[in-house]
Amino acid sequence: MLETRPGPELASRTTLRLGGHALAEVVLTRPEDADGLGETLSRLGGAPLVLGGGSNILARDGESSLVVVSPNLKGEPEILRDRNRDKIRVRVGAGVKLQRLVAWLATQGLDGLAGLAGVPGTVGGAVAGNAGSYGDTMSDVLARILIWTPKGGVVWIGRDGFTVGYRRFAPNGITGMYLILAAELDCGVREPIAIRQDMVAHLKEKRASQPITAATAGCVFKNPPNGAAWRLLVETGFRGKRLGNMAFSEKHANFLVNLGGGTSGEALELIETAREAIQRRSGFELELEVRVVP
Repeated sequence: MLETRPGPELASRTTLRLGGHALAEVVLTRPEDADGLGETLSRLGGAPLVLGGGSNILARDGESSLVVVSPNLKGEPEILRDRNRDKIRVRVGAGVKLQRLVAWLATQGLDGLAGLAGVPGTVGGAVAGNAGSYGDTMSDVLARILIWTPKGGVVWIGRDGFTVGYRRFAPNGITGMYLILAAELDCGVREPIAIRQDMVAHLKEKRASQPITAATAGCVFKNPPNGAAWRLLVETGFRGKRLGNMAFSEKHANFLVNLGGGTSGEALELIETAREAIQRRSGFELELEVRVVP
């Protein structure tokens, strides 16, 4: 059944280490727990915030009326199809850490997500943001999802029921809140050692080019068409640019880093200053990849 807890401090639950106290938290440990979610959210009031691994989130400081929804839906990924077909279907809970899934797929000789080695967060968050890296994206392998909505309840939705794009996922015909409970993936078959070699190479390159051990939320801006946000930030002088205890990374300019004790006000001001400078210089109006809440 659903578990309701006191609201957590979002700074302790987000990878950027920012954010004040939420109003409450609702935890799901089974897909069927979602049956009571609508009633619970109505009783608690406030705006729901689905929070998995806490990456890609810039939470504002101070008290908030957010109700954190935690889909703690884990367990071992499950192979649903025999290995005598071109694609192997795998079912995985939304609360499973993305890196656990990527590593597990490699041990099974299942291909399609090796490029996501080192990407933080959970499976649910990776689906909702259509996470991608080194040419692999969640949408490449995504076959269907188990989803909850306030009006429709819990249903499986196939490829014709959702739209995907660059860092974008949207269930068709659904506005407002939705909650991903599980995903099914169609993966190719390849030698485990070859998949692991690719993962090691990607991780090595990530460590060399990204501040993966720092307190960040991942990339701040989406790449503009035929361009790179990091390059625009460098060209406008924002590599390493600091405001208080928030700074754009020296290693990768599109990563915002909390140097310790940073505030959401500093982060938002630095982001907006960069956006305005880039628009003046190049005409590009960068779109946020990081999600600002509330």
